[in-house]
Amino acid sequence: MGLLKDDGVVYKPVNEIDLGPHSDEVYLYADVKAPRMAGAVAKIFVWFLEMKIIGDVLLYFLKKNNRIQKLVSFAVLNESPLYVPSQPYEEYKQMLLNADVEKGEELKCLDSGLSPAEQVQQAKGCLPSLDTRFKKSTSDESFHRWTIMDYSRAYESRQITPLMVAERFVSAVMQSSGPGADMSFFINYESHDILKQATESTLRYERGEAISILDGIPIAVKDEIDCMPYPTTGGSKWLHKLRPCKEDACCVKRLRSCGAILVGKTNMHELGAGTSGINPHYGTSRNPYDPKRISGGSSSGSAAVVCAGLCPVALGVDGGGSVRMPAALCGVVGLKPSFCRIPHSGVIPWNWTVGMVGILASSVEDSLIVYAAVSGEDETQQPTMNQQPKLYLPMLKPSNQISSIRLAKSKEWFNDCSDDIRICCLNALDNLYKCYGWPTVEVTIPDIEAMRLAHYVTIGSECATSFAHYLEKYDKSESGSDVRVALSVYGAFSSRDYLQAQRIRNRQMNIHEKIFGVADVIVTPTVGITAYEIKDDVKKTGELDYVNGASLVRYSIAGNFLGLPAVTVPVGYDKLGLPIGIQFIGKQWSEAMLIQIAYAMEALCKAEYKKPKVYYDLLTES
Repeated sequence: MGLLKDDGVVYKPVNEIDLGPHSDEVYLYADVKAPRMAGAVAKIFVWFLEMKIIGDVLLYFLKKNNRIQKLVSFAVLNESPLYVPSQPYEEYKQMLLNADVEKGEELKCLDSGLSPAEQVQQAKGCLPSLDTRFKKSTSDESFHRWTIMDYSRAYESRQITPLMVAERFVSAVMQSSGPGADMSFFINYESHDILKQATESTLRYERGEAISILDGIPIAVKDEIDCMPYPTTGGSKWLHKLRPCKEDACCVKRLRSCGAILVGKTNMHELGAGTSGINPHYGTSRNPYDPKRISGGSSSGSAAVVCAGLCPVALGVDGGGSVRMPAALCGVVGLKPSFCRIPHSGVIPWNWTVGMVGILASSVEDSLIVYAAVSGEDETQQPTMNQQPKLYLPMLKPSNQISSIRLAKSKEWFNDCSDDIRICCLNALDNLYKCYGWPTVEVTIPDIEAMRLAHYVTIGSECATSFAHYLEKYDKSESGSDVRVALSVYGAFSSRDYLQAQRIRNRQMNIHEKIFGVADVIVTPTVGITAYEIKDDVKKTGELDYVNGASLVRYSIAGNFLGLPAVTVPVGYDKLGLPIGIQFIGKQWSEAMLIQIAYAMEALCKAEYKKPKVYYDLLTES
C-alpha cells in the first residue's frame, strides 16, 4: 500500500497563518469524485461495495479520490487531538461579559432551578411589547406563519381552542398524505393521543389555568428523538425493533411540562445519513414551496411541517447542518445551540460529539421561546466535565436600538454558492449595514474543505461505533442503498483517520477563536444551492448524490465540528421562488447575541416573505 500512499498536506502552525482579507491561503473548492446513483445502478454499486476484496479496493479509492487521505489521514500538523468541541465556560466568561457591557446589550440571566414553564415565562418577557392582536392574514403580500404568540392570544381570547386546532391539524395531515399530495411529512402520528392532549389543554384554558404560552401549541418531533407513545425509527424500518422507546427524551419532557401538544414524529433521511431527506421507506418529505423538490435533510419533515403551517415549531437534530439546511431550503428559522446546551438524553446516540438538538421555527421569537423551554443541564444525568453557563436570553429590541455588530465574511467561501444565493445574501448584508450600521469585516478562514472531510470522518466513525452492536442483527436489505454505502464507508475509517480528524478539530478551534477576536459572528449563506428536484428513480433505493450533498453542507460544518451555535434566517428567494437563508455563526454560549442578530435580520425581510404552495391555516380555517 506504500506505493498508493498520498503525501499529506503540511499545515502551517495557526500563529503563522494570515487570517486577513489579503492572505495567501488558497481556498480549496470541493472536488467530489462520485457520480449520482439511484435505482438499479445504486443497487449494483452496493453489491460490489459489500463484497470483501472488491469493496475494500473501492473504499480505498473513494477515500483517495475525495482527498480524505491527502487532507486528513496523512496530513502533517502540530496540534494534538481535541475529542469534544467544548471548552470550559470560565475561559469565555469574562470575555463575553466584557463584550456585552461594551455593546450595551440587555440580557436576561435566568436563575438556576427554574422549571421549563418558568423559563418560557421569562422568554415571554423578552419579546417586544407590541400591541398586536390575533387577526387573519390571507394575501401572499402580507403572509406570515402563525406564531406561538398568535396561538396563545387566540386561545386566551376564546376565538379558538386547542382542541379545534388539533382537529384541523389531524385533518390537514390526512389531506397532505392523501392521493395527489403525498407530502410525507410524518412517519408516525396518533390522532387519539393528539386529541387527548388538546382536550386537556382546552380544559386548562377554560379554567384559566394555562401552564405557559406553549400550552396547546402543536409541536412536532424528528423521529430521532424519543417521544411517547411512538417508536423511534431514525427513519429506518429496523432500528426501533432493537432500540425500543421507553420514555420521552429530556427535551420532549420539558415541552410536555409546558403544556405543548406533541403531535407526532416527523420524517427524516434514513439514519440521518444524507442531506436530501429522500427516504425509500416512508416517502420523501416534499418542499411546500415546490412539492417536486426536496425539503432537505436530515430533519426534512420537521422543516416541512413548520413551512406548511402545521406547527409553529418542530424539533430536529443537527449533526452536520441537519436543522439549518432544511430550514433554509424551506424558508423557516433554524437554530442550533452550542454543544451540550440542550440535553441529548433520549436522542439516538449515533454521533456523540457533533449531533445536537435544534429548533425549527416559524419566527425568531418562536425559536427563542422553545430554546428557553428546552435548554439547561439534565438533572437526571451525571454532571458534564465542563461547567455549562447560566442561560441568558436577549431582550429583543426594535431595530433602531440594536448595538453595532461586526460580521466576519470569508470572501471565497461566502461566494462558493449559486449566483442567486450569493446576490441575495450580499443584499442582506448591505441592508444590515444601511439600517443598523453593522460593518462586514473581510477575513480568510483557511482549510474549510479539510474541516468538512475531518467532520465526515468524525461523524462516520461515531456512527459506525454506535451502530456496531446493532449491525450484528441487522438485515442489510431493510436499508436504502445510500445508507448501505454510508455504513460501508463509515466502517472503513481507521483509528489514524479519526485521530487526525480530531487534530484538525483542535486546529480549527484555534483558528475560529482568532476570527472571533476581530468579529462578533461569522456570516455565510446557509447552503450552496436551493432545493433540487426529486427524481423518479429514488423511491425504492434512496439516492447517492455527493455533489449536491457537498453543496448543501458547505457552510454548516463549523457549527457541529466545533460545537458553535448557529442560526439561519430566510432572506429571499431565487428566480424559481425557492427560499434562500443566511447563516450567523457565533462563539460558544453566544446564543443570546445570535438570536438578537437573527431577529434584526428577520425584521428587514419578513415583509417580503411568500406563502408556500402547500400551506394549512389552522387558526382561521373555516
